[in-house]
Amino acid sequence: MADSPIASDDHHHDGTLKAPKGSSGPLTFRRLFGFDRSGPTPPATLAGNPLNPWTIPNAIGYVRLVLIPIFVWLEFRSGGESTLGAIAFAVIAWSDYADGMAARITGQYSRLGTLLDPITDRLLIISGVVVCYRYELLPRWALVVLVIREVFMLVAGRMALKRAIELQVNWPGRLAVWPVMSSIFAALVGWRLVGELFLYIGLALALLATAMYIRDAVADLRGRRNASLTPSS
Repeated sequence: MADSPIASDDHHHDGTLKAPKGSSGPLTFRRLFGFDRSGPTPPATLAGNPLNPWTIPNAIGYVRLVLIPIFVWLEFRSGGESTLGAIAFAVIAWSDYADGMAARITGQYSRLGTLLDPITDRLLIISGVVVCYRYELLPRWALVVLVIREVFMLVAGRMALKRAIELQVNWPGRLAVWPVMSSIFAALVGWRLVGELFLYIGLALALLATAMYIRDAVADLRGRRNASLTPSS
C-alpha cells in the first residue's frame, strides 16, 4: 500500500493519473469523486486482510467518530437549537467524501476503513435522529422507521461478516445517505419542510437498498447451499 500521495509525474499519456498501489484503476475525475466505481474491489479491503488502522483515510474516520458525541452534547445542551451542533453535523457528514478521496489519492485502502465508514455514517444518522425525535424537528414516525432500518443494517452487517458474506454497497444505499443527512441538517437549522422532503426521499431509497441487500444475501447463501449439495465430479 502507498505511504504518500501520488507523485506529480504519475500520469498516463491521456492526462489521467496512474492508479495508486492497491486501487482499482486510473484516478480520473469521476473515480476521484466516487462517481465511477467500476473495476475490481481493492484487495486490501477484502475480508481476511489486516485491518491496517494507521492510514490517512482512517485518521479522518477517527475524527468523524469523535465528533459524533460532541454533536449530540451540543444539541442537548441547547435544546436542539445549537448552531455549532449543526456545523458539527455538517462537518461529520460531508467529511465522508474526504476519507474516500484520501484513500483514492494515496492508495491507502484498508479493511478497517471499509468497516469504519458505514458504521460512522449509521451512528451519525442515529444520533441526528435522536436529536430530531427528542425536539420534534421531523415527523417522528418516519424517524422511527429510519432508526429501525439503521439498527437492522448494523446487526445484519455483523451477521453477514460472521458468515463471510461480502455485500457490495448498492446505488440506492449510496444515494440514500445524501438526502437523509441533508434532512437532518435542514431540520437542525430550522428548514422543517425541506427536511421532511429530503427525509421521505432518503427513507424510500434506504428501504429499497435494504431489500436489495437481503435479496443478495439470500442469493449468496442459496448459491453456497446448492454448491455444497452438488456432487463433485
